[in-house]
Amino acid sequence: MTAQARGLHAHVLDSLGPAITAGEYPPGSVLRTDELAQRFEVSRSVMREVVRVLESMHLVASRRRVGVTVLPTAEWNVYDPQVIRWRLAGADRPRQLRSLTVLRSAVEPVAAGLAARHASAEQCAALTESALGMVATSRGRRLEAYLVHDIAFHRVVLDASGNEMFARLGDVVAEILAGRTHHDVMFEDPDPAAVTLHVRVAEAVREGDAPRAEALTREIAEGALRELDILAPPR
Repeated sequence: MTAQARGLHAHVLDSLGPAITAGEYPPGSVLRTDELAQRFEVSRSVMREVVRVLESMHLVASRRRVGVTVLPTAEWNVYDPQVIRWRLAGADRPRQLRSLTVLRSAVEPVAAGLAARHASAEQCAALTESALGMVATSRGRRLEAYLVHDIAFHRVVLDASGNEMFARLGDVVAEILAGRTHHDVMFEDPDPAAVTLHVRVAEAVREGDAPRAEALTREIAEGALRELDILAPPR
């Protein structure tokens, strides 16, 4: 695929994907690839590539003599980072954020406890570095800089758990954190108590204190849910 074709592919995908996840094409809707190719002014081959990506996310299914059909929400790959990003960009953002944050609250405390048992010296150092980076960028409305360290911190926790299933959730957590920042579901400066908790988690992991690492991470998750009650209350 040429660079131009890749650009067209990305443009169509970033238009059609969010439209499907926002409900503009309800489940059962049939998408005609020829019509879509005309609408987006792209070739049929580009449109076929877009459909293949949407099929890999289980958003649509191609059926002979029927066309491309939008699948029920229950069949979507809701762990796909791009699907998460599209859903967080839609009107259902508060519910999505809550659902994803509950997922985090179930997984990350356990991962932190495991990290305290299994983290390497390098991972402990990376965790401390990320926590200190969060402290350094937590004032002055520097949310984008803070986000970089926040994502890095949570990736290390999941990786250091030694559990490959938890580690694969790194991209999911990254999209949740990025979605909160990019859709203004964060205070202008992060909660100082939450920032301090991250530093304490890094200390607990470094000291091999699994119960404390798990408890502190649970406090972080509970605090994130309380922030959602204020900044993105359920409708």
